Amino acid sequence: MDRKKFLGSILATGAAVKTLGSPASPANETADEASATANLPPYLKINDRIGITSPAGYISIEDIQPAVLKMKEWGYDIVIGATIGKRDFTFGGTDEERRIDLQKMLDDPGIKAIMCARGGYGAVRIIDQLDFSGFRKHPKWIIGFSDITVIHSHLQRRYNIATIHSKMCNSFPSDWLLAEPIQKDTIESIRQCLAGEKMQYAAAFNEANKPGSATGQLVGGNLKTLESLGASDSDIITKNKILFVEDTGEYLYSIDRMFWNLKRSGKLSKLAGLIVGGFKIKKEDAGDEFGKTIEQIVLEKIKEYNYPVCFDFPVGHQKNNYALKCGVVHHLEVTTINSLLTST
Repeated sequence: MDRKKFLGSILATGAAVKTLGSPASPANETADEASATANLPPYLKINDRIGITSPAGYISIEDIQPAVLKMKEWGYDIVIGATIGKRDFTFGGTDEERRIDLQKMLDDPGIKAIMCARGGYGAVRIIDQLDFSGFRKHPKWIIGFSDITVIHSHLQRRYNIATIHSKMCNSFPSDWLLAEPIQKDTIESIRQCLAGEKMQYAAAFNEANKPGSATGQLVGGNLKTLESLGASDSDIITKNKILFVEDTGEYLYSIDRMFWNLKRSGKLSKLAGLIVGGFKIKKEDAGDEFGKTIEQIVLEKIKEYNYPVCFDFPVGHQKNNYALKCGVVHHLEVTTINSLLTST
């Protein structure tokens, strides 16, 4: 395997390493494997095709139309998968229907990116039945977040292929003219990622931040989903990487438990840096308060480690949810003024 080591740089290259056929090593064990740059799918050109499928929850044809119109406006052709509008209780079709639809798009050489229509739940039910042999030879961008963290983590763990963590079809505004600027910016960041533009993200200063700088592959996603993948073939590798996490609808004690899981499994010990995105907290019952903030929960788990930590990063189940290229080398700079994350 042709492994490369990278020196710290605010504009890390993110060039592809030709290791498409090799699965990743066990989590947090091999430094060379953990620091290798991901294989980058080709960036999109005008008239390239984007497929829309729903490997998790149900979504209607009507609900994806704002995304279809906007991506066509960007200059892309759109292929709507068979799972859009299909329903099996909460899912976008049966497990087999969702698997077949995603498999077809993975194998279609004419489709250059796959936009997951929405999250919810369901990707883990089909991930082990998918055949990635063709995809590994001709990778394409997989786009989504929340439950799609399963696919991001699996592709990085098994094949070291970059993906895009971002909003999905159900987050595109129905009326672009009435959309808030932050909503427009975050949707536009998807196009920028697909086009291969250099990305830079800023987070306002949080007094709980730990200043410093770090360079490494960016990995992460929904914290509850990452926890559920522990000890599986899709378990995330964090050694020498910049980890980002976000979540929604969880009690503070549950978030504390998930961070203990990260710590006890060794996923926090050898990070290059840590990014904490949006966390929507479930309201606690009176008299049953946990008594710690998100910042206190995190800092308790990483107090003996010496790497930068950024809170309030614009990623998560919220309007300011920017597209991030998972697996691509980023540089994180946390100062007493703000935090900057930069990629190429």
